[in-house]
Amino acid sequence: MREKASEQIMSSTATASALPFGAKPQEKKKNSTAEVVAASMVGTAIEFYDNYCYSIAAASYFGLIFFTDVAKSNPVLATLLAFVTFAVSFLARPFGSLLFGHFGDKLGRKKTLVAALMMMGIATFVVGLLPGYDVLGPASVVLLCACRAFQGVGLAGEWSGAALVATENAPKSKRALYGSFPNLGAPIGFFCAYGVNLVLDTVLTTDQMVAFGWRIPFLLSIFLVVVGLVVRLRMAETPVFQKAAAEDRVSKTPLLDLRHHWKRVVLGTCAVSITYTLFYLLGTWSLSYGVSTLGFSQPQYLGFELVAVFFFAAFIVVGCLCADRRGRKPVLVVATAATLVFGLVSPLLLGSGTVAGVMAFLCVGFVCMGAVFGPCGSYLPELFPANVRYSGAGLSYNLAAIVGGAFAPTIASALVMNFGLGAVGLYLAGMAVVSLVALVFFKESRDMDYER
Repeated sequence: MREKASEQIMSSTATASALPFGAKPQEKKKNSTAEVVAASMVGTAIEFYDNYCYSIAAASYFGLIFFTDVAKSNPVLATLLAFVTFAVSFLARPFGSLLFGHFGDKLGRKKTLVAALMMMGIATFVVGLLPGYDVLGPASVVLLCACRAFQGVGLAGEWSGAALVATENAPKSKRALYGSFPNLGAPIGFFCAYGVNLVLDTVLTTDQMVAFGWRIPFLLSIFLVVVGLVVRLRMAETPVFQKAAAEDRVSKTPLLDLRHHWKRVVLGTCAVSITYTLFYLLGTWSLSYGVSTLGFSQPQYLGFELVAVFFFAAFIVVGCLCADRRGRKPVLVVATAATLVFGLVSPLLLGSGTVAGVMAFLCVGFVCMGAVFGPCGSYLPELFPANVRYSGAGLSYNLAAIVGGAFAPTIASALVMNFGLGAVGLYLAGMAVVSLVALVFFKESRDMDYER
């Protein structure tokens, strides 16, 4: 006992002598709950703001602005082509998740998230500066697709890093709830995007929106990016990554190490894909359909969406609270099964053409979306060990964006043109079946050792 006490005294003396006179040993900075909320939520809010601004512009204006010759003879085809440029971002995402996943697992979550936010923000701002087809001809479409690709690369590193910042700072019993923080950025971004466009559509005429108004939401995004950078530069690295670095468990080749977990990547991709299908059928395709086919004005339909998005936010939290109490898998199975049923009845609701029917379609759809999307902030990162978590969660999430969302508006538009509205409901139900099959093979991850 005396020997151990002597060793402790000598160790303390040596540590004290190594410090400047009067200095105290510094403890590593820990992120407060408010910092975790802000740092994880702000980037995802910007991500979804950017995506929804683009989806609104693609559904309403880009066919005329960037495919002018086609729009003169076939406006529907021009809108379909605009939706194809929307898909470019999703096709670029796997490359972005590989790039940012590599650095996020090797260098840390904080630095990688800052870089992802800057790339995403700059690309979105430049979209607002692009000349249209009347000025540059086909080159304008090339530049639009290039910006959309860079946007996708930046977006790919965003969500997975934000989810890790939230869950790797979370108490074990509240990991799903903390995982809801980045996901709550989605309804916030949605509300901001649709709110800004609703104000512009109310204040400006259609000709003014086509001439310059569509640019304003993209240019305004720079203010959100500045706020996001300030928040993220102030935060500390996550405790889980700090511990892995201290124990020399950080992977030097994360992408090579990820190959051992390819089955989990496939399962994660299939399970999350229904989320993206819901996102872009409700938020993008239905806007175009509601205005062009059902006869609602754009401000009116945007107003419907703004009301429904509150159901989205509420059920993200509800889904995560249930996932912490009951487990991830049972909550996801119930929510995905509910989405399957919704897919089958959704054509009746939307096809009614009434305000009540459309509101029921949007509100019930957003309830399903919140319940499915909320828990993925915890269960996707929980699929992977800490040394490849950024890469694995990011790749699964962004491959799901391609499978579920990249071509969802285009597919839905084509299905309506050729087979009617009922085919869209079957498409949504079919995607829900894919996710349900993947969930069968999931193992419950609520009690896993998240620091391993």
